[in-house]
Amino acid sequence: MKIKLDENVDHRLIDFFAAARHDVETVEQEKMSGADDIDLYRRCVEEKRTLVTFDKDFSNPLRYSPSDTRGIIVMRGHNNRFATMRLLVETLIVALENEDPCGRLWIIDPGRLRVHEE
Repeated sequence: MKIKLDENVDHRLIDFFAAARHDVETVEQEKMSGADDIDLYRRCVEEKRTLVTFDKDFSNPLRYSPSDTRGIIVMRGHNNRFATMRLLVETLIVALENEDPCGRLWIIDPGRLRVHEE
């Protein structure tokens, strides 16, 4: 799967996605750090990449419609420690083995996936 990691996702987590054989690009690699959310959303649509982010703004399907995307995945932890982020990514990777986020908004909580469809 083609994934775009937002700048708020710790770069050390790239290896977890790569180990699961996902094609990962980051906002930093594309020199988009600090870009407006709408520009990131459009880039993901153009590149047909699933967005993975901690930015809760993307959890609003009225503002960022998942139906036009390969999927929007918002991870939500109770803190921003690496161990918490790692648990969220591990939950996500398991979910990606069984489901396709295309056209959907996924909310990843520790050990749990919530799927929102339009």
